[in-house]
Amino acid sequence: MDFLAIPFIFLGFIILISSFFTVKQQSAAIIERFGKFQSIRHSGLQMKIPIIDRVAGRMSLKIQQLDVIVETKTLDDVFVRLKISVQFKVIQEKVYDAFYKLDYAHDQITSYVFDVVRAEVPKMKLDDVFVKKDDIAIAVKTELNDAMSDYGYDIIKTLVTDIDPDAQVKAAMNRINASEREKIAAQFEGDAARILIVERAKAEAESKRLQGQGIADQRREIARGLEESVDVLNRVGINSQEASALIVVTQHYDTLQSIGEHVNSNLILLPNSPQAGSDMLNNMVASFTASNQIGEAMKEAKNKKRLSDGKDSKNQ
Repeated sequence: MDFLAIPFIFLGFIILISSFFTVKQQSAAIIERFGKFQSIRHSGLQMKIPIIDRVAGRMSLKIQQLDVIVETKTLDDVFVRLKISVQFKVIQEKVYDAFYKLDYAHDQITSYVFDVVRAEVPKMKLDDVFVKKDDIAIAVKTELNDAMSDYGYDIIKTLVTDIDPDAQVKAAMNRINASEREKIAAQFEGDAARILIVERAKAEAESKRLQGQGIADQRREIARGLEESVDVLNRVGINSQEASALIVVTQHYDTLQSIGEHVNSNLILLPNSPQAGSDMLNNMVASFTASNQIGEAMKEAKNKKRLSDGKDSKNQ
């Protein structure tokens, strides 16, 4: 009799053990009795009637993420692929609805995402899709919340995590961007070149002004020196004409000496006889006299013309 009881004892032990089960944290177990819903058990050690009750399924209460890739067309006829990330979870109080009303929650969510995205994106141009991606995410979340709350799901967040236009479109956008930047760079280079030219012209003008001022000061000092030299020569009995001739001869030989000191000077033919200074002085005096005569003649002609014009205006 004892040996016959052992199998029954072992079977009873197995049945007793199968009466207990555990449910993990952030999850729920659905208990059915003869195929009919009985209860929902949450985390911890739980007990059920052996053979009669069974664990029909388990559902996670953690936040889950579903990534949906949607390809659609924009308002400016550009095909674009969007990656929509939907974060959702099962509402703890609606585990029954989530388990029994939907077989494939992911497929249901994917269908709603496709519907909303293909309704919103065709209203926007490609640039607006990048700028208003948050509006697309909000529209998807609103639609999903309205639809999935009846099935026991709460939509936590929807994100547009990627916007991928056609490769040719991206290449064209990059070319446009590069062209715009090259245009701006060319404008800056042109402005810089213009400023450089203006500043160079200002510097050159200032240089010419200072150079002219220096030449004028040099000639003024030369004239003052010549005046002093003539006064000194006059005091020793040399008249002005002789003094001028002496100064011209001295300057002439100083010029010859200065030219001869430079090895790389170009070939210059100058008279070097003592009479050369006197000839140069006579030529200069004659030139100044002729210039004065021409100036006086032009002035007299202008006066005559002015008088004749005045008489004509009175007669009229």
